[in-house]
Amino acid sequence: MSQPHNHDLVYGLDDKPAPGAAFYAGLQHVLASFVGIITPTLIIGGVLGLGDHVPYLISMALIVSGIGTFIQARRIGPIGAGMVCVQGTSFAFLSSVLAAGFIAKSNGGGPEDILAMIFGVCFVGAFIEIILSQFIGKLGKIITPIVTGIVVTTIGISLIKVGMTDLAGGVKAPDFAQWHNLALGAVVLVTIIALNRSRNLMVRLSSILIGMVVGYIVAAGMGMVHIENAFNQPLVSIPVPFKYGFDFDWYAFLPIAVIYAITAIESTGDITANCIITKLPLSGPKYLNRIKSGILGDGVNSMIAAVFNTFPNTTFSQNNSVIHLTGIASRHVGYFVALILCVLGLFPIIGGILTTIPKPVIGGATLVMFGTVAAAGIKIIANEHLDRRNLMILAVSFGIGLGVMLVPEVMQEMPKLLQSVFGSPVTTSGIAAIIMTLVLPEGKDQTTANQHPAATVSTPHREKQSIA
Repeated sequence: MSQPHNHDLVYGLDDKPAPGAAFYAGLQHVLASFVGIITPTLIIGGVLGLGDHVPYLISMALIVSGIGTFIQARRIGPIGAGMVCVQGTSFAFLSSVLAAGFIAKSNGGGPEDILAMIFGVCFVGAFIEIILSQFIGKLGKIITPIVTGIVVTTIGISLIKVGMTDLAGGVKAPDFAQWHNLALGAVVLVTIIALNRSRNLMVRLSSILIGMVVGYIVAAGMGMVHIENAFNQPLVSIPVPFKYGFDFDWYAFLPIAVIYAITAIESTGDITANCIITKLPLSGPKYLNRIKSGILGDGVNSMIAAVFNTFPNTTFSQNNSVIHLTGIASRHVGYFVALILCVLGLFPIIGGILTTIPKPVIGGATLVMFGTVAAAGIKIIANEHLDRRNLMILAVSFGIGLGVMLVPEVMQEMPKLLQSVFGSPVTTSGIAAIIMTLVLPEGKDQTTANQHPAATVSTPHREKQSIA
């Protein structure tokens, strides 16, 4: 990788911009990442029927994202990359989190039992990423770009059904697939596409946020927004550790553990991209230490997220584009990002208003997001040398993973543990890809260009948003 020659930094990593400039840059970071932070919670809350708990969960998502961003920027001991690495809720975990919720629901659990299960397994799973952060160089030899590309592509494909269902009105909606739902979703979709073609980088980065705002306004004009109960919220959201209790289930844990391993590799690419823009070294002990500390920060932030009742966090890559746009790479901007996110999260009325967004508006936006997740995975794969060995890994991994998704009945006679692990297309394709990578010998034509830990630079929850 080479440093970009067409970009001059106004403020370097350790420079201190004036408060006004820092706040403005921080606000742009928040605008670029806001939708990615809140949307997973909206989807999980809707699919699992969490109802009145959703505004609080959104508040916690914003507060924890702020705390995580501060930790990454401040670098507390060995924890944190010491850069503007904006943290946010990860889409990569969405299908596995939903699966954990359905396990609790199938056992007769209500919303609090579902959340206790999800946050319990996510808390334990965070230690997977914390441990792997210390072995990130060696892990790259097992979880190769081909493996990561397969998993990311499968995540996108498996989530497209969720986006399309919301676009049509949502699960069990009485007006499912009626013209007004499809038309509203189409408005959001077309708006995002149009804005994404803008030459203005900030407009492109905010295209999904603006698209949802436009869709919300149109929906209000169609009488589809019901805001009556949005203001029936407490004045302030108080973070309460494990507010819903703590539960654990091995069946729910194993798929989530696999995703934690994948996100450790993906964040390596995001931090490396940040190093390029910030003009920091891309090799040597300082670089490797920054990568390890950044991945460790991701793991610790996900653990904090579980403690304070929200879903796993990871580094967002679209914020690297904001650094490029503003020329402000100062890590002190991260403090302003953290402050803005925490202030937004303290007021649950914001979450209450967000829960009034009609399903077709969410569906129109997430359909783009999830489709871009799949495209990001394909892009990772396309950058690799596809010899016979890699093609076989792709064929078998996609065949098994997508086969399980299309014909879930194939697992119905298996023990419950195997159903939980291999019933997820993401987990199945990922495990198949890892096993085949270890078992199949590398041919003489196998490229070794991607042994560098920075080989994987695309990530699911970030690529889906940063469609610039």
